[in-house]
Amino acid sequence: YYTSIPGSCNFEFQEWTTVCGLTQDSSDDFDWNINNSAVTGQTGPDADHTPGKGHIFLYINSSAQKEGDRARIITAKFFPASLGVCRVRFWFWLFASMQTGVLKVYTVEEHGMDILMWSSSRNEENKW
Repeated sequence: YYTSIPGSCNFEFQEWTTVCGLTQDSSDDFDWNINNSAVTGQTGPDADHTPGKGHIFLYINSSAQKEGDRARIITAKFFPASLGVCRVRFWFWLFASMQTGVLKVYTVEEHGMDILMWSSSRNEENKW
């Protein structure tokens, strides 16, 4: 569901791009999908990070991709720059395998330059 917090979404809707204000990047190499643990099987979590509220999450399957391929989603609207007021917060699960890439979060400044804000190539505790 969507809350009053800008960008907040838990992906419990099949039309997640519209409901969550996100779009698939048309210039990337493959796309994010929405589903649950029945699809991701051994490589994913049993449910999303919200206890008892839902089981749907976004995922990518990197096993069919080659090194350097990118799957990107972007916010449908701009968020104004702020000094310590706005924060990006999200939950992630990375299953470590030979095909696992790096999860990166960027902001894009007004002239279009990507600025890396955070990245991770593994999830040490195997949980959200």
